[in-house]
Amino acid sequence: EIREMVVFAVHNVIKDPPFTKLDLLTCRNLMIYLEAELQHRLIPVFHYALKKNGALFLSPSESIGNYTELFTPIHRKWKFYAAIHTASSTRTVMTTPLAWLKGSRGRVSEEIMIKNKDTNFKEPNFSEMTRRLLVQYFAPASVITSLKGDILYVHGETGKYLRPAPGEASLNVIEMARTGLEHELRTAIHLVTSQGVPTINREMQVKTNDGFTTVGLSVRSLPEPESGAEAGKDNPNLLLISFQDIATPAIKPKQKKETKTSEKDRTEALERELVFTKESLQATIMEQQAFNEELKSTNEELQSTNEELETSKEELQSVNEELITVNAELQSKIEQLAGMQNDMKNLHDSINIGTVFLDQHMKIRRFTRDATKVYRLVQSDLGRPLADIKSDLKLDPKSDPKSEIKVEEDLLNQAQNVLETLVSFEREVLTNNGTCYLLRIQPYRTLDNVIEGVVLTFTDISQRVKAEAAVQHALELSESIVDTMREPLLVLDANLQIVSANRAFCQYFHVTAADTAGRKIYDLGNRQWNIPALRELLETILPRDQTFEDYLVEHNFPIIGHRKIMLNARRIAGKVGEPSLILLAMEEVNVVSSKVNV
Repeated sequence: EIREMVVFAVHNVIKDPPFTKLDLLTCRNLMIYLEAELQHRLIPVFHYALKKNGALFLSPSESIGNYTELFTPIHRKWKFYAAIHTASSTRTVMTTPLAWLKGSRGRVSEEIMIKNKDTNFKEPNFSEMTRRLLVQYFAPASVITSLKGDILYVHGETGKYLRPAPGEASLNVIEMARTGLEHELRTAIHLVTSQGVPTINREMQVKTNDGFTTVGLSVRSLPEPESGAEAGKDNPNLLLISFQDIATPAIKPKQKKETKTSEKDRTEALERELVFTKESLQATIMEQQAFNEELKSTNEELQSTNEELETSKEELQSVNEELITVNAELQSKIEQLAGMQNDMKNLHDSINIGTVFLDQHMKIRRFTRDATKVYRLVQSDLGRPLADIKSDLKLDPKSDPKSEIKVEEDLLNQAQNVLETLVSFEREVLTNNGTCYLLRIQPYRTLDNVIEGVVLTFTDISQRVKAEAAVQHALELSESIVDTMREPLLVLDANLQIVSANRAFCQYFHVTAADTAGRKIYDLGNRQWNIPALRELLETILPRDQTFEDYLVEHNFPIIGHRKIMLNARRIAGKVGEPSLILLAMEEVNVVSSKVNV
């Protein structure tokens, strides 16, 4: 914003016209490289460039010199000065030779610069010295102006003929002309600019501080500065206006009576004044007509511009209405998007699943709150590669301490593989604090089914793992208890198929666990268990009564021979949707029971 407010321009303060209406003019360590004469010329230029109470900032080794009427100090140590705009200060500026010209106005400053550069002694140029002295002592006070009367250069003392106009400061020679000179000066400038007719020593009465003074006015075009064949040709862009006092002859005292002006002389004077007035009036009329033509043309241009502005206003109004509609739609979309983001945030926070979104370069795009339990992520990590982030993952607490590094490398390799093959990947991982997660890596698909990365999800399965471990422990405990029993024991399912047989059963009947598991009890051995009474007990009575006891079986078993065995059974009902089990215990007896209790 500051850069947009600053205007940069190459500027030569010695010969270029100054910028005007400045609030602050800073010129530090510049004038110390210039001679005193050039410094003397620059201070009035700085004053002319500043607004009223504008600040001039010089370096500690520079000062305003003797121009105390132009500036008042704000801070002497740091060389801050405020510009003073009064009648005396304006008169000082006007009577000081300015350092710039238009076209050839840099000649004086260039001569000064050349003189500063040339440090060797040279013989005096008597011709130039004579010319300067003649101009200084015998040339009338003059100003060089543009065709509009703007003063470009001042020579000599012009305070008797020109004075600053009230109001905003101006360097226009017509506005600065004193009473009695303004009208004649305007007419002379118009004649030389429109008809090329110069005005030479036209006498007129000009009001000064001491009364009226007879002044000779001359207005002519300035000659071209080039030499050669074109030398002496008038410059159509510059005017030379000269002022010269004309001494009024003293009137000798008369002894008897005053000499009266003849009627003829008075008539001629009046006729000359009338002719001059007509010429002035004609010039004024022509100037007014030209001004009216310009004003008419300007009004037409302004009217055309107003029509264009009106059309542009209507177009802008239409565009504004469209923008308002688009902004309303965008605001609605933003509100919907904000609602969806809130819903997604609450969804991610409520499901307690850590999620990390990666782009095609494995850089973090987004992550959820629970992902910080696995990776040490903060909001500033967005856009960083996941490989730069430390995690708490490891394969096994008892494994190599560097295993977590291997897991991180393997995880990134698997993510890259998923990105290339679009095949999902699952794996159980463990953290340093003992939390177990189910890691899933899936492709990240947009609504247009474009793959733009991968998604890593970490589901906490610690409770499930603990439950499975507890079930496994209980199963191992029950199997250990069953194996320690001395009596043979079978575990049957609802279809009377053997689920397991304890070690005592295998030793007693000389079989292996593989020979019994998965087979029906009636198919064991030579089908010695296919007894009608036992079948009725297992298939009819046991489902109804849930148990039976002391059922005697007497049979010739292969390998072990004739045996009498007492059977006890109990039905164990499973949970809803789960099958029930049957425990069948056996005990060898030597005395035959006379009664079977069912």
